[in-house]
Amino acid sequence: MAGLIRPRVVIAGTNSGVGKTTIVTGLLAYFHSKGLKVQPFKVGPDYIDPGFHEKAAGSPSYNLDTWMTPAEHLASNFSYLSRNADISIIEGVMGLYDGGANGVSSTADIAKKLHAPVILVLDCKSVGYSIAATALGFREYDKDTPIAGVILNRLGSDRHEAMVRDVMEKIHMPVIGAYHRDDDLKTPERHLGLTPVTEIETADLIRHMGEDAGRWVDTEKLLSIARGAAPLDVPEEKEEIRKTRVRIGVARDEAFSFYYPASLHALEKMGAELVDFSPLRDSRLPDVDGLIFGGGFPEMFLHELENNVSMKEAIHRAKDAGMPIYAECGGLMYLCEKIRGFDGDAYDMAGLVPGVCVMQKKLQRVGYVTGRALRRSIIADEGDILKGHEFHFSLLDCGDDFPWAYDLKGTRQKEGHLEGFAEGNVLASYLHLSFEGNPKAAEKFMASCEAFHNR
Repeated sequence: MAGLIRPRVVIAGTNSGVGKTTIVTGLLAYFHSKGLKVQPFKVGPDYIDPGFHEKAAGSPSYNLDTWMTPAEHLASNFSYLSRNADISIIEGVMGLYDGGANGVSSTADIAKKLHAPVILVLDCKSVGYSIAATALGFREYDKDTPIAGVILNRLGSDRHEAMVRDVMEKIHMPVIGAYHRDDDLKTPERHLGLTPVTEIETADLIRHMGEDAGRWVDTEKLLSIARGAAPLDVPEEKEEIRKTRVRIGVARDEAFSFYYPASLHALEKMGAELVDFSPLRDSRLPDVDGLIFGGGFPEMFLHELENNVSMKEAIHRAKDAGMPIYAECGGLMYLCEKIRGFDGDAYDMAGLVPGVCVMQKKLQRVGYVTGRALRRSIIADEGDILKGHEFHFSLLDCGDDFPWAYDLKGTRQKEGHLEGFAEGNVLASYLHLSFEGNPKAAEKFMASCEAFHNR
């Protein structure tokens, strides 16, 4: 089995907020503008950063994760997804060594499993020679992590840059780039982090990021490092798309945009034709055999969702007809009777789930979780185990006699918690999962849609 050549590099950080997304988006935009085929990736269960990647690179950004999907599939999946790329750029998550319990699915873990060279982003604001201790510590902490160099960020002046370059030379740390502070590169944020690209105009911002990448980064050196990555010893996969079994409607607009491309692609490989629709603007559902409502920010579009009565009525008719309806996080919120927004007012939603989602002032749950199905649903049998993650600012207020879907337990929790709604042909929960990493759930959902189609 010959090794597969996949030029690749990981852009990691010492912690969140050092500028990884800005730098990665800029590099993607720069190389794309030069005619290279660029394939972006994001470590961990993130939806928003990949949106910026896709706008910059002109191709979908895929998540790399060894919790949501089996670790043994990582290299082969990466190899297949990057098969046509001149360079693949992988954005890390949080700090280089941060991840789930015991570092599972950390940036370092992913880099080592893919034998991908790491470029560490250092925030140099308000620090001079001391930044060398940070770089040295990250390199020495785990010598198996292949740190190939650093990108200096938020430098204050040419003199500041010269000082830091000098000290990096003393510890034999290659400098791949050196960004000076630029307030125009700030990306808009709100309660869940960056504002999704579906809600803002990004063309000028991304173009500016690309120009700065060309200015501040030694792009030829970065390409050389990526091309020097060792071949991957994995079998070369071939695409196998089955003939269409069912049509599945996917809610996709400014309010619902959190989807893993590989998760949806797993359904397509099983024979699903995916049809997008908008709960914000459409008055009716497409002609489909099942519905998926992904995560997003319904709390930012409460008036529009409440006022689209015809869509809510169409969803009720689909539910009453027995159509399988699957919802995650923001989708769960929309299927509830009401959402109580940040303003304290309650807004009428679709009403399939007997409860009210109430927005909170701080993050309620975040992290990897294992779910045990408490009852049979459209994606699971009672007792089935699913792996995913939670990340939400709202809480579900419901009655005592509630058909809970899961017992969820985080990787650092001793006790689980009840979560989600499962009754008949509706499953809605805060659990984000990947159908790619939960193939039994994917096949059961397909079978549920197929049974509805045949009826």
